[in-house]
Amino acid sequence: MYKFTRNEIRDLIIAFIVLTIAFAIASSRLDAHIFISLLPIVMISVVIGSLLHEVGHKFVAMKYGYKAEFKAWPLGLLISIASAFTGMVFAMPGSVSTYADNITDEINGKISIAGPMANMSIALVFIAIAVLIYPFKSYSTIFTLMYLICTVGFSVNNFLATFNLLPLYTLDGTKVLKWSAKNWIIIFAIATVMLLTSITIGAENMVQLIIEQSII
Repeated sequence: MYKFTRNEIRDLIIAFIVLTIAFAIASSRLDAHIFISLLPIVMISVVIGSLLHEVGHKFVAMKYGYKAEFKAWPLGLLISIASAFTGMVFAMPGSVSTYADNITDEINGKISIAGPMANMSIALVFIAIAVLIYPFKSYSTIFTLMYLICTVGFSVNNFLATFNLLPLYTLDGTKVLKWSAKNWIIIFAIATVMLLTSITIGAENMVQLIIEQSII
């Protein structure tokens, strides 16, 4: 059984708030009214995505018998907010620190890949729920809100997965690549395709395409 420390809970809450604001700023194109309306929708998507991303790291680390704790990175939080004004969020709120004396590259890589894989899985769950809700969204405000949360959640989690897999500084991609170039190429390619799909086609168009194909 794993649990979160007080410092970890504090840092996670700070990271959630900062990432929510950052993604809302990037999506609103600096329009205050759109920012306010998007804030609660983005918040749910970010909280679910970020929490399960970190839980993924923590779960795998503790599965191998290591203590793991999320720690916020103050400079990374500032970068996240500042970059949002360009329309793209460089999400670097912090990372899960694994306390181990002799951890192998393989185990470290498996711990690191768990976070992005969690985001990719969540993205697929979000788009699946959006497909199921789509026929009912015009009948209820609640269904409309759920549909928006799912489409935004699909895009946000695709971005989080792909960005974290970049082999830069403390990002997960660095440790995954050090463990296995083959595994990194495969998972990064899948994440990139999912991200490009959400950017070029869009989550809402994807939902409609899936429904159309299922009818044929």
